[in-house]
Amino acid sequence: MRKSFIALIFLAFCSMLIAQQGMNNDAVVKLVKAGLSDDLIVSTINASPGTYNTSADALIALKGAGASDKVVAAIVMKASGATPAVVAVAPAAVSSLPAGIDDVGVYYKDKTGAWAPLLPEIVNFKTGGVLKSVMTDGIVKGDLNGHITGARARTTVTLPVVLAVYVPEGTAITEYQLLRLRSHRDGREFRSVTGGVMHVSGGATRDSIEFQADKIAPRVYQITLQSSTGKGEYGLLPPGAYGSSNLGSSGKIYSMSIPE
Repeated sequence: MRKSFIALIFLAFCSMLIAQQGMNNDAVVKLVKAGLSDDLIVSTINASPGTYNTSADALIALKGAGASDKVVAAIVMKASGATPAVVAVAPAAVSSLPAGIDDVGVYYKDKTGAWAPLLPEIVNFKTGGVLKSVMTDGIVKGDLNGHITGARARTTVTLPVVLAVYVPEGTAITEYQLLRLRSHRDGREFRSVTGGVMHVSGGATRDSIEFQADKIAPRVYQITLQSSTGKGEYGLLPPGAYGSSNLGSSGKIYSMSIPE
């Protein structure tokens, strides 16, 4: 181990002496024969003044003496007066997302003011068989009844509640539904409509709550529930969370509990 270390020091010393005397083809061959690494030889060529013969015969002689293509290329570049290319490293992309928001989903501000994920729950749906209305844009709307197991959500928040919704690419925040969940002994339920809730009259939208969303970052929207919202169980239903058939289906809802 000690002998290897001494040998490396000796080789580096030889490289420094040759560099001080000026580099040429013969000096490079001496470094190659001494067993210096390609990286060290190239660094010496780049950092030292020198005069090189880059004719075809001279380059063939260098290869015959054991010089690698990397070393020969460094000699040619040095002789031409070109500056070694410097690879520009692009700076790391600066995320435009708020701290704590790193994936599609729903978040809420905790007691410290930091964003924390709002955990989703499984919701079971059953769409009604009677169509309620047909919008002018051709979207058919029908009853949508959802059931969530458990009387309360796993996440408890306090008013005012500040939410952040990171929507998927190509999705609008208006496609989400904010719902008041009605608690029963065996779970929570809500009634809404398929295809959206705008301009629909009657009891089909009894649990839908209008909300104002402010864009705070690309694809990130902030929703604030003031004290007027009231206490109870709530959920934010993402688009595409339910099937389009009249048969039962399941999806997810981002639920929260505002204690009495």
